[in-house]
Amino acid sequence: MISSGGIFRPDANADARLAAIVDSSYDAIIGKTLNSVITDWNHAAERMFGYSAEEAIGQSILMLIPEHMQGEEVEIIAKIRAGERIPSFETTRRRKDGSLIAVSLTVSPIKNGASEIVGASQIARDISAAKESERRIRLLMREVNHRVKNQFAVILSMVRETSKRSTDPAEFEQMIRSRIMALSRSHDLLVTSEWAGASLFDLVQEHLKPFGHEERISLSGPLLTLQSNAVQNLGMAFHELGTNSSKYGALAAEGGHVEITWKVETDPEARRRFHLLWHETSGAAAVEATPKTAGRKDAGERKGFGTVVLQRVAPQSLSGSSTLERTPGSVKWQLDAPLEAIVVPQLGADTESDFSV
Repeated sequence: MISSGGIFRPDANADARLAAIVDSSYDAIIGKTLNSVITDWNHAAERMFGYSAEEAIGQSILMLIPEHMQGEEVEIIAKIRAGERIPSFETTRRRKDGSLIAVSLTVSPIKNGASEIVGASQIARDISAAKESERRIRLLMREVNHRVKNQFAVILSMVRETSKRSTDPAEFEQMIRSRIMALSRSHDLLVTSEWAGASLFDLVQEHLKPFGHEERISLSGPLLTLQSNAVQNLGMAFHELGTNSSKYGALAAEGGHVEITWKVETDPEARRRFHLLWHETSGAAAVEATPKTAGRKDAGERKGFGTVVLQRVAPQSLSGSSTLERTPGSVKWQLDAPLEAIVVPQLGADTESDFSV
């Protein structure tokens, strides 16, 4: 400190203030000799590494360093002895319980009154949360990259198959647009959950919402969280079924009704299976009164893209099988697949809670 006369006088409380700062720091602050023996250990070091000051002081700093990384300490001490500056760096240290922790480490020399280097201080900051965040971001980016490529492949297939079945450019554009928007709705559900999956209930609602008539649609089945592949393929199936129903089926006729039910069962080989049924009824008169139904590719003898999705694309992508039955006033689509191909693995066992809407 400086007195009123301009003469510098040592502050007798400086050491106490410095000790208080070190003791209250959220970062682990450790002092060590040039032989890597611990001399100082603050409370944050106790919390971070699990050793009390009594356990740590007098021990080698190597007890905190994984065996395969102990060469770091040799380099650190060599640079400290040479008076070299050591930039902060990220590394890994080991706690008392053996678990590893990611830290950002800052190492500085400790000098005596003669300006001789007699040891080193190191400040360790826990960066585990930041590292985990980085890991999750990288994982999500890889997942997004994979899904985007997959979406491109699906869109190309849509364009190819739809073009085979349409001679009207305006109709072709409208069909492609609606199918890409359906893919987008499935994609939005996955993005909202950070690609962790989506509720089957939410998926059905999201894809049938554009067609309206919610009062004519009932859903019933156990609460399931679908994995991303099932979200995409079931989403495509629901879109095709909803489109056909809104134009020529139950959602186009007065009094029509769509019932979607699903269940999980165990087969004779003790394998868990997923069963889904789309059943719509509209009355034979309503179907016969629809002028273009007989000539539509999905309703006629030629297979339209929707039929291809329901009979081949969706079941094969989910390692299952399906049946599609059309009779006057009724459409039934049934899907059977292994449960592991449908649900998020850790949630696959939870099929006890049912809902009905």
